[in-house]
Amino acid sequence: MTNDSARPSLDGITIRPIRAGESESEAALIVRSFAAGPYGHLPKGAARAAFEADTAGRAADGAVLVAVDAEGEVVGTASVLRAGSRYSRVARPGEAEVRLISVDPGAQGSGLGAALTRASLEEALGWGAAALVLDTGTRNLRAQALYERLGFVRDGERDAAVGADVDSLAYRYPLQQREDVVVRLMRADEADAVAALVESAYAADFDLNPRYRADIVAVAERARAHWVWVAADAATGELLGTATTPRSGATMSPVAQEGELDFRFLGVAPAARRRGVGETLVRHVLTLARLRGIDRVVLNTGPDMLGAQRLYDRLGFTRLHEREYRFVRPDGSGFQMLAYGRDARLVA
Repeated sequence: MTNDSARPSLDGITIRPIRAGESESEAALIVRSFAAGPYGHLPKGAARAAFEADTAGRAADGAVLVAVDAEGEVVGTASVLRAGSRYSRVARPGEAEVRLISVDPGAQGSGLGAALTRASLEEALGWGAAALVLDTGTRNLRAQALYERLGFVRDGERDAAVGADVDSLAYRYPLQQREDVVVRLMRADEADAVAALVESAYAADFDLNPRYRADIVAVAERARAHWVWVAADAATGELLGTATTPRSGATMSPVAQEGELDFRFLGVAPAARRRGVGETLVRHVLTLARLRGIDRVVLNTGPDMLGAQRLYDRLGFTRLHEREYRFVRPDGSGFQMLAYGRDARLVA
């Protein structure tokens, strides 16, 4: 997921993976940020100083995200680390950990810390991590309030695992719904397999005209502009299903309005049906919306996609009749394109 695609967040601020030439600015920002915090008065050990300065090492352990203002200045950063890597300290196998969430003192109070935390959650979600974990000092009350507001839960069993010079509290945000199925971003070498999967999923129920078939199987092209997600069997790695969402700040279809998240190309491999994979993928989209702070998920579907309609009804989606329209084929025939929406804030 750590390509160089921008992720808009606050006005004038873009959150994205760090680029060459920004390491020195990123490390200096961390020093300024922590010096202005509740532990800035404490002496800094050599190991901690080396950790803060090792931007390249942190990036190699996972991803370094930076918030950049309109002038190109780095004003925030967060390091998302894989469990078991050298700078991870509380993550367990299968999880990701975020450390060094830092905001320039002049930008604190702007919501940038929350935006960086949300971006870190989405980064870990793209990896297929079971959860994102972190720790913060007991005196860092603002950070604790932020994490709890975003949905992190305390994990007191890990407090002792921090091993820092200050008392710390550990937090966890679960990202996966099931132990037997992992939802993650498609890897580049999986595009052909995902194209075959989604084609077989649609062809099992419908006669696909050449134009629609070409649209369905254009997975590699789609992944250049959007996020292509896959549901994989946790034990075997077998691909079971797929869905596509827009990247942060974008939409995929006219059904989506400002402040909404839409998705397309939901498909389950015929051999994986009746395993709840479609429901898992739709719930994943709802999770993504919550991570981005988006209140509503919307979609279009055809009138003959009865199985999908039953799924949306069961998950609490309702028809958006005012957004429905007639789709006209090249031969002049057509059908009514249905629209559905659901409040993403409802966890049920």
